[in-house]
Amino acid sequence: MNLMSGNRVLVVDAGGRGNAIAHAFARSGAVERVYVAPGNAGSEMMDKCRLAAIEGKVPRSISELLAFVKKERIDLTFVGPEGYLSEGIVDIFQEDGQRILGPKREAAVLENSKCQTKDLLKKLRVPVPPCQNFSDPREAKEYVQQRCSEEPGRGLVVKADGLAAGKGSIVCATPEEAASAIDRIMVSPRLFGGAGDRIEIEDRLEGRELMFFALSDGHTVQAMQSALDYKQAFSPDESVAIRLFNKLAGNPNQDNNPNTGGMGGFSPHPWLDEELTERIMKKIALPTVRGFKESSGQEYRGVIYFGLMISEDREPAVLEINVRLGDPEAEVILPRLQTDFYQLSMAVVDGRLDELPLQWSDDFCLGICAISGRAIKPLSSTGPERPGYPGEHYTNMPINGLDRVDPEVIVYHNGTAWGTDSAGNRRLYTTGGRVFTLVARGKSLAEARAKAYENIKRVRFNGMRYRKDIGLRYI
Repeated sequence: MNLMSGNRVLVVDAGGRGNAIAHAFARSGAVERVYVAPGNAGSEMMDKCRLAAIEGKVPRSISELLAFVKKERIDLTFVGPEGYLSEGIVDIFQEDGQRILGPKREAAVLENSKCQTKDLLKKLRVPVPPCQNFSDPREAKEYVQQRCSEEPGRGLVVKADGLAAGKGSIVCATPEEAASAIDRIMVSPRLFGGAGDRIEIEDRLEGRELMFFALSDGHTVQAMQSALDYKQAFSPDESVAIRLFNKLAGNPNQDNNPNTGGMGGFSPHPWLDEELTERIMKKIALPTVRGFKESSGQEYRGVIYFGLMISEDREPAVLEINVRLGDPEAEVILPRLQTDFYQLSMAVVDGRLDELPLQWSDDFCLGICAISGRAIKPLSSTGPERPGYPGEHYTNMPINGLDRVDPEVIVYHNGTAWGTDSAGNRRLYTTGGRVFTLVARGKSLAEARAKAYENIKRVRFNGMRYRKDIGLRYI
């Protein structure tokens, strides 16, 4: 292992988070080359970064990724998305003697089963909302009626048990909404597929949501900087757009502002102070990591992030756990990291995290995610009008204006690819719901925000939409 220079890294990710991770590695003087797989068009638009390829093809399966690592003599693999972790990529790579950062398959259950995770947390006495698990929709509806009759006006959250790309939770204000959510997840149209075979129903807590990130090497747990992210598709004042989206999406709750994988965010977090950080570490992060080891015999190594609700008296409760960096949080947190990311990652892999303190810039970073919204219907398209992300949306839209973005502003690509237009010219096209996340930095949040919104106006594609209120109420 060479921590000085010439190291080669593979980042396993396809989106904006992967771009941000690759960018963090590329800033390390110890790194010569960063490969990304499956990656996207943005994976090759950063210094030192390239798309991975083996025999002319992008490696996607775990076996293909392992073959690439061995062929290219990769020094470290960093895994971004939960899917690969749940499939056991860390176990398989370690069995082959490869250095890889991320939790093993058994630890990934903390994200891929909300039901099992809440059961573990209750056993460890880590604070969670009152909740129950169900595999029978009829029993789930009976519980809803009972819970709401005990506390009239009680809001509930219905969650698919498995992985649902960050969109598996439905917040319900009435028992009728909760019953509808149960049917839509478990019966028809089975919004999240097999992830909804089981559900968890929990009380909707009052307070402020917080995404809390930490690093663990199995022994030491260090808090990372956090970000305030925006999960809902629309700002609260976009009632007309919300109703139109739900009408086109066939959602009976016309006023529901749907959750997404993330519409943007900013860092540092505006109200996560040292006292609250210490409280979360003591009551949540440390008991979870240590309790997981005691219950499973497995050390948790990698990033862990907790979706928390913070009550009025600043007491935290766990809503969910994720076993990787968040997206779009990574895009606004990692640019502020001053500690060498390669050396930090190696310290986690080697169980030396206590030797390397985390250092952060005081600058603010604000990111805005441009998504594939309701678009002018292409002539080639058939079928009804599409509501746009997070519902059905059009792709393969040409993107214009990225060359007009200021050089100090970062564009992390979420869903883009190169293609050829009818005239034979090479063009950048959209490939997903979230297309790119534009990140600007400044000495104040106001400066970062102004710079981000000024630059995103220069970019265009058919159906492009973004929230206009990222960071606004904190200026």
